[in-house]
Amino acid sequence: MPSEFQNSLLSDLESGLRRLESRSQRRSLQRVAGVNLCSNDYLGLSQREELRAAILSAVRGAEYVGGTGSRLLSGHFAEWEKLEHEFAAFAGTETSLYFGSGYAANVGLLSSLLSKGDVVFSDELNHASIIDGIRLSGARKEIYRHRDLSALESALKAHVGERCRRIIVTESVFSMDGDVADVSALVALAERFGASVIVDEAHATAVHGPHGRGIVAACGLEKRVLAALHTCGKALASAGAFVCGSAVLKEHLVNHARTFIFSTAMPPYFAAQIGAALRFACGMDFERRELLDGARKFAHSLREEGWDVSAGDSQIIPCIVGQNDEALAAAEFLQGEGFAVRAIRPPTVPEGKARLRFSLTSLTGANDLTRLCDALGAWRASKEAHAAAVRP
Repeated sequence: MPSEFQNSLLSDLESGLRRLESRSQRRSLQRVAGVNLCSNDYLGLSQREELRAAILSAVRGAEYVGGTGSRLLSGHFAEWEKLEHEFAAFAGTETSLYFGSGYAANVGLLSSLLSKGDVVFSDELNHASIIDGIRLSGARKEIYRHRDLSALESALKAHVGERCRRIIVTESVFSMDGDVADVSALVALAERFGASVIVDEAHATAVHGPHGRGIVAACGLEKRVLAALHTCGKALASAGAFVCGSAVLKEHLVNHARTFIFSTAMPPYFAAQIGAALRFACGMDFERRELLDGARKFAHSLREEGWDVSAGDSQIIPCIVGQNDEALAAAEFLQGEGFAVRAIRPPTVPEGKARLRFSLTSLTGANDLTRLCDALGAWRASKEAHAAAVRP
């Protein structure tokens, strides 16, 4: 029988959920059917039979099918060391270190590098994992306006001469707006004002840059950033993330990153899955080109129809509709038309910026995008007709 205290606690939790419901912010776990426009499987590798075969072969040949312990105890297998060398070669860095998730990688990296008295300069639209890593570090925060180099420069100038670590952190392809950071300009500012740069390549990995090596590689800056983070759970159809950088950085993380030290290792066969996905992805230049060309054409079509989309140049296309209830209504309408679409609402995005986030993959057909554009127009027409009907 639950205690009175526990009943009171659960009642408080239920009240909090009702408040979320009243603001159209309550989330639920459900799978939507139809043309999938909320997947990060950008190259369609999760459905590729060659990858499935590689996984099955790795499982059959594995000495263990469990991690058995942390990497510092019993979970350090040769497969992981080999893959970290392969991924470093892909990223163009000296070495890399694997974490069980992108979230763990960002939190472990930032909380181990920064401490009280240091300063971190963070784009206001950075991912929650970056925000939480900064919070845990205790460092002083300078949040600069999204992609605003002038604002960043002013913030850097304010800390010139201080004896502390100064680190700029940014996503390369921003997850909610789909636009791209000017990494070259960020590195130039960092070098001018005595700072270092960390770039989260999560949505660029295997999609952008030469052979999918990311925005940092596209700019030729692999050796001039402190770290680049590449995730495996999106275009590589796996899980986890690599922090890519110098050998000294890797040793620091092995000794100080709590999300690495205190996490059970992934099973060794999983390294074979990531390695196979990486090899397949490196050879998919045609799919990358088709994906990004199709995304540009779709974004142009939406702008022509008067929709509010970002000025990005990626496979992520936001369609900003404003209020939570409108985003939910639009998503429900599109789901009824056969599209798997989600409404993205605060606190994931700013208030008044609720949106539909269209995440395109190499499996998204041109005909599907034409139908989607038409369906959006039909939803807008039905909303306008309803508004006219109830207008006095």
